[in-house]
Amino acid sequence: MTVDVQSLGKVAVLMGGPSSEREISLLSGSGVLAALKEKGVDAHAFDPAIHSIFDLPREKFDRVFIALHGRFGEDGTVQGVLETLKIPYTGSGVMASALAMDKWRTKLVWQAAGIPTPRYHVLTPDSDLTRVLDDLGLPLIVKPAREGSSIGVSKVNIASEFPAAFSLAQRLDPLVIAEQFIAGQELTAAIVGDDALPLVRIEAPEGKYDYANKYFTEDVRYHCPAGVRAALEDEIRLMALRAFRVLGCSGWGRADLILRPDGSYAFLEMNTSPGMTGHSLVPMAARAVGLSYPDLCVRLLSLARCNQ
Repeated sequence: MTVDVQSLGKVAVLMGGPSSEREISLLSGSGVLAALKEKGVDAHAFDPAIHSIFDLPREKFDRVFIALHGRFGEDGTVQGVLETLKIPYTGSGVMASALAMDKWRTKLVWQAAGIPTPRYHVLTPDSDLTRVLDDLGLPLIVKPAREGSSIGVSKVNIASEFPAAFSLAQRLDPLVIAEQFIAGQELTAAIVGDDALPLVRIEAPEGKYDYANKYFTEDVRYHCPAGVRAALEDEIRLMALRAFRVLGCSGWGRADLILRPDGSYAFLEMNTSPGMTGHSLVPMAARAVGLSYPDLCVRLLSLARCNQ
């Protein structure tokens, strides 16, 4: 689809922000900004941690590319302001952004809709950790429910590690979940518009696809095509679209999942403002269908709208 870049108007690329993922957001936003300029878009950097977001209409921006990650940028907060200002923006609306940012409530919706997801417990200071261990088994995953980029996530291999993992996650978010560990291939399904793109398979050193390996090393291997049997990949991509739509998501996103050796799979989370760095997964999947990084950025921007 050819997009008339002049019709996109003056564009603000929101990057940085106040969240714990600020550093990654600046990387994503810088890449998007350069790509849009390369395509002739009148694009400008805008950091809401430095400038008031209410400057957007005063500076006569016509639309916004949200390259913010984490809370205050991916959780419906910025989306709500942009709705009020009536400025079209990329990605999901207020409800879907808030819902997908909350891994616990995402699971509740997915379970109700029949989307496979690992078993879990919500942890509080009063939780009986021994009972949680008995139910979920070892190893298990402990994570803050409303962070991204694997920040605060721990894999608990022995029972004595559980309290420290809970404490780490709770320092970042009072809402913490313990999740059944699923052994298998780590996959991601990118969604652009109404299409689920080819799966990407991730091979991280010692299975640790953590913050450092995601963004700051060259040790992770990515495979697209993912090497998944064609019929199974088609099934997973359709399920990813269902998982996206049942949360009310729109525009673009990325579903993360694990494929077990027996061919079953479980969805871990939905990202409504995925990374757009040199290591990011949505651009990899887009390349597999002939969509370059600059063309992907223009395509996502063309989908910008008010979503309330």
